[in-house]
Amino acid sequence: MDLYDSEDRLQIFPEGNTRMRREVVQGLEDDHELGDEFVGENTLRAGVSEYPPYVMKRRESAREQRDWRFGGEATEAEDLSFGGWGSRGQCQDLREAYRYTRGRSSEEYECYVIPEEEDEEEAPDIFCVTCKTPIRACEKVLDEHKGHEVTPLDKALENAKDEIHKNMFKLERQIIEMENFASHLEEVFITVEENFGRQEQNFESHYNEILETLAQKYEEKIQALGEKKKEKLQALYGQLVSCGENLETCKELMETVEEMCHEEKVDFIKDAVIMADSNRLGKFLKTKTDVELSTQPDFEDQNLDFSDVEQLMDSINIIPAPSAPVINPQAPNSATGSSVRVCWSLYSDDTVESYQLSCRPVRDGSPQEDQAAFTVTVKETYCSVTNLVPNTQYEFWVTAQNRAGTSPASECAMYMTAPSPPIIKIKEIRSCEEAALICWESGNLNPVDSYTVELTQAETPEASGVTESVVGIPTCESLVQLQPRQSYTIYVRALNVGGPSARSKPAVVHTTGSYFHLNKDTCHPWLTISEDGYTVVRSERKAAAREQLPSNTQFTRCVAVMGNLIPVQGRHYWEVEVDDCLDYSVGVAFEDVPKQEDLGANCHSWCMRHTCASSRHKYEFLHNKMTPDIRVTVAPRKIGVLLDYENSKLSFFNVDISQHLYTFSCQLHRFVHPCFSLEKPGCLKIHNGISMPLHVADY
Repeated sequence: MDLYDSEDRLQIFPEGNTRMRREVVQGLEDDHELGDEFVGENTLRAGVSEYPPYVMKRRESAREQRDWRFGGEATEAEDLSFGGWGSRGQCQDLREAYRYTRGRSSEEYECYVIPEEEDEEEAPDIFCVTCKTPIRACEKVLDEHKGHEVTPLDKALENAKDEIHKNMFKLERQIIEMENFASHLEEVFITVEENFGRQEQNFESHYNEILETLAQKYEEKIQALGEKKKEKLQALYGQLVSCGENLETCKELMETVEEMCHEEKVDFIKDAVIMADSNRLGKFLKTKTDVELSTQPDFEDQNLDFSDVEQLMDSINIIPAPSAPVINPQAPNSATGSSVRVCWSLYSDDTVESYQLSCRPVRDGSPQEDQAAFTVTVKETYCSVTNLVPNTQYEFWVTAQNRAGTSPASECAMYMTAPSPPIIKIKEIRSCEEAALICWESGNLNPVDSYTVELTQAETPEASGVTESVVGIPTCESLVQLQPRQSYTIYVRALNVGGPSARSKPAVVHTTGSYFHLNKDTCHPWLTISEDGYTVVRSERKAAAREQLPSNTQFTRCVAVMGNLIPVQGRHYWEVEVDDCLDYSVGVAFEDVPKQEDLGANCHSWCMRHTCASSRHKYEFLHNKMTPDIRVTVAPRKIGVLLDYENSKLSFFNVDISQHLYTFSCQLHRFVHPCFSLEKPGCLKIHNGISMPLHVADY
């Protein structure tokens, strides 16, 4: 909005009072603070009447501008204001300025006219906030505005501009809103037009169908009437022919009788005897002539059945029956173990009062036809179906209803409930300082897509906040990298197209050392493993014979058992608590070690063997039936075993006195398992998950 456009400015000074106009313009020119913002060079050259810059222009026609007067009404004052500066005081000043231009005293226009004798350089222009008018800071003028709130004119002008800019911003925002509303109205107009056009097509189609039905009924009725007419005429014609034949016969007999009556008596008697013998007259007289019409000539009232036409007429409604809905494919994470959220859509021009959603379970890829479908009625285009079986596929279809009827059923869609939570095999979890091998059972009859392992770095299962998640695991086993010397609470979830299952029951994993359990499948029948999986016992009596497993899995000749060590390269350490009276072997072996041979008797195993005879302790470090000549002077009560994959070493230590016993240089081209053997009754207790001692870590 240009406030200083000379063409539409308000004419305060009449054209006749040129001298006063020059005085005001000259005063504005001399004022260096107002500058060219208020009076431009083009304005002076054009000689167009000016008005003070604090008066806004009023966009009216030339006729309205000539008839315009300073009235004093609040509405006119607001039209002349700078962002709401208009007031009755300003209107009074404007009226005084107007009277001055008509020849009144210049004293009435002191707030607008700058006296020529004033030194304009000494006093800058100011603005009276109370009167809403600009003034000169001369004593005479200031006396009139004594006690009023004043401010520099530049600041007042900036405030006015800011107010105008705010109003312009509001107007622009309103324009945008009006344009958006107009666009929305246009869209509604187009939608209404399309809907009514579609309704018009529906009406035309229905009426054409009714006309075709009526024309077909007309043809059928006309044809039926023609058939009945032909049938009646044929029956009447047959009766007419029969009556004619009987009439002819009757005429012949009458003529014969009449001739006989004219004959002589003798001849009449002879002819009568002859006629009686022929029995012709008797037969004719006994013949009964049907004198009743076989068909009535009157027209039967035909009752026309217009039920189908009435049905068509009733189907012409403003709201037609809905079309078949379109059921949406299953969205990810839209199901739980016992519920599933089903969504569908409908054509935009259909009106629906309710929907009926039906489902039945699917097994082996085919729906269970013999099982009744579950149906629920809803008003929305979605429904959460509950009380379902976990990890089970269901077939869903939906129909729409309104007062005009029910739509056809949608195509069937397959939805899957989320799986049941897996079951972690706590006794099969193995770990070391850098990783853990987690094993679990699916817990579902049907296969799932994948599994997710969630780890919380905390001491208790109740701790919240998942620090790490391993996703997309295809099998029931996962090797997870962890931080050393920490405790983790681990959960497992199963996933399918329906979403993730609930968390499994938690399992706690420690990375303070290597954890492993003894494998019962490899245990010799004479050995027993404790419930915690860390103690091996050989009793005085031989255990009852158990079902023998294949020899490549279970030890047969060697009374030994294997442990399941985590398959991670690095350093593993565990300790074995022994008795100096025992005959035992402690070591490692490959998984395919011959189970019918002793530990250390082949190239697949390494062990430390102890035998005791008459208080004499013998220690051997066996591999492939060979042992170095090493004497152990102090019988260990606790043996430390260090398996170092990086350096291909297997070391044994006396833990109680921190003594190194022996180290094998092994060619460990694949992973090995801890092995423990008892040649006499006794027990071995394995300690794992412990930190590596300093004398072992520095070795």
